[in-house]
Amino acid sequence: MAYKSLKSLCLSFELIRAEDIKKGYLKNYRMLFVPGGWASNKLKALGEKGIEEIKRFIHEGGNYFGICGGAGLATMDGLGLLNINRKPTKQRVPSFSGRISLNINEHPIWNKANHSLPITHHPSQIFHAWWPSQFVVNAMDIKILATFQEALPDSYSSDLNVGDIRKNRNWKELEELYGINLDPERLKDEPAVVEGRFGKGRVLLSLIHFDTPQDENGAEVLTNIWEYLAGQGNRASIKSSRAAAKYDKLFLNNNHSSTSLLRYCSEIIEFGIRNFLWFWRTPMLLQWRRGVRGLEYCTLYIMAKELASLEEDLSRKIPDYKVDIAIDLLNDFFNFKEKVLRLLMLEREAMQRGMITYEYSDSPEILALRKELFGDNKSYGGKFKGFLDQIDSIIYQSLILQEKIIKEDSGAPERI
Repeated sequence: MAYKSLKSLCLSFELIRAEDIKKGYLKNYRMLFVPGGWASNKLKALGEKGIEEIKRFIHEGGNYFGICGGAGLATMDGLGLLNINRKPTKQRVPSFSGRISLNINEHPIWNKANHSLPITHHPSQIFHAWWPSQFVVNAMDIKILATFQEALPDSYSSDLNVGDIRKNRNWKELEELYGINLDPERLKDEPAVVEGRFGKGRVLLSLIHFDTPQDENGAEVLTNIWEYLAGQGNRASIKSSRAAAKYDKLFLNNNHSSTSLLRYCSEIIEFGIRNFLWFWRTPMLLQWRRGVRGLEYCTLYIMAKELASLEEDLSRKIPDYKVDIAIDLLNDFFNFKEKVLRLLMLEREAMQRGMITYEYSDSPEILALRKELFGDNKSYGGKFKGFLDQIDSIIYQSLILQEKIIKEDSGAPERI
């Protein structure tokens, strides 16, 4: 999501992984942008060395920008860049998603394109939040740049449409039924975007997804943040110390394309749609019923789709190009897919008998399959994480290769 938004806005950036950070590559940059995703998994990937490198980078004058999970990573629960904690799950609204208005305080990131008119009036102050945590700000020197206000009718809390519930139901009754906080009014006046200092560096944290595709307001703010934290010169000046991907490293002389992977993922998505377990809210995000995991299946599908698109694009540049997906990975994924379809059918049947959640079920078979496929935490594990890591690596290498070819075709000089 972040990658596509930055590309569409022509903002200068380079992909960097946890292993690159551990090797000290941050010294080549002005800003580290960490997008959404589970902060706990990011923390594990970084390890002590990565954490140390990020803190040194910011303390010596580099800037940090985090969205959602990337924002959570910077709190005292993670890197400790700002004296902020995240509210415990039981105290927050854990499953809000969609459009929400903000009350914003004057700051350069809110300026309109002409840099003279701040974004201060409805509907210009409406943005997207996708399952945000909630901040507890513990220090007076942390600036609150925006607070949550009213959730729009097309937003959701868990699998409940906000507009429909406001007209027809009582949030309190539903909260008792679901066993979690649901009323988006609980978000009102809570910090949504904050800024502080860590040593010489700026740290800007947002629970709002300014990188939501096709969000004009978010795009405007994202562009402003790039100028504010990275400087205008960043759009044409960063030197990478990473070795460029080689044409023959992962991609050539392989008979297995990404088509099979995409077909398997599509079967999962179509099965869920047929069985009324989810529907598409945006081109990149599903809305799923409580009791099944939707984000994980959505993630696999979008990644497989991206791989197929990359393969098609790169095959026009490199004769006989194929994305290197090992036959063992495809075979393992086929077996994973078959077990997923079994799990989804069992979960659908369980919904007819009573309420289930991602962690609760009275069916031993459901619990066993969930543990095998996704682990037993809300943040994912199991076989899913293994596939995710492998596909992520292939996408990363493909994107690096694509960028290299684009640079060579354009005759652009090496960035400095």
